[in-house]
Amino acid sequence: MIEIRVHGRGGQGNVVAAYLLAMAAFEENRYGQAFPNFGAERRGAPVMAFVRIANKPIQRRNQVLTPAFLIIQDQALLQVPGVMDGLLPEGKILVNSSLSSSVLANKLGRDVISLPAAALAKQILGRPVPNTALLAAFFTLSGILSLESLAKVLSKRFKGPVLEKNLLLIEQAAKEVPANVWQTVQEEKHVTSA
Repeated sequence: MIEIRVHGRGGQGNVVAAYLLAMAAFEENRYGQAFPNFGAERRGAPVMAFVRIANKPIQRRNQVLTPAFLIIQDQALLQVPGVMDGLLPEGKILVNSSLSSSVLANKLGRDVISLPAAALAKQILGRPVPNTALLAAFFTLSGILSLESLAKVLSKRFKGPVLEKNLLLIEQAAKEVPANVWQTVQEEKHVTSA
């Protein structure tokens, strides 16, 4: 089982990202689980969502405490205490940021990939919502699920020009990161069982 924690702010599509990730697992005949954790429910407030992906039914119902991956939709959240808590020693971090991956990695002392997801979304969608771009990058980096599965779940959620723009966004975001560089994380022995 692979555990992922998604951090963002209200209005950034944090919860939607988690649900899309779990739905993409279903598209590949795997099991997925996604659920949010809200603090103050207001635009801009920190929000967490939890995702599990497995090849067999998932029995756990608790929050993801030791994720293999963090997807952070707002770089400023890196300064919030607790955001990186529990990340496995070999865990990976994907951050919506205009800073380079190497600058963030040096700051955090961890393996980090940055992507200007909000800027890409603003350019293609007309709104700086980073979730779809970050998912495309995550799928590309990890190889856990395919971009085709993401495209299928997006086509169930959107239609017409909105869908076309989101498909263009995932294609562009996938080109911005190296493919399968995080694939070994899911193969390591520390990945938990369902």
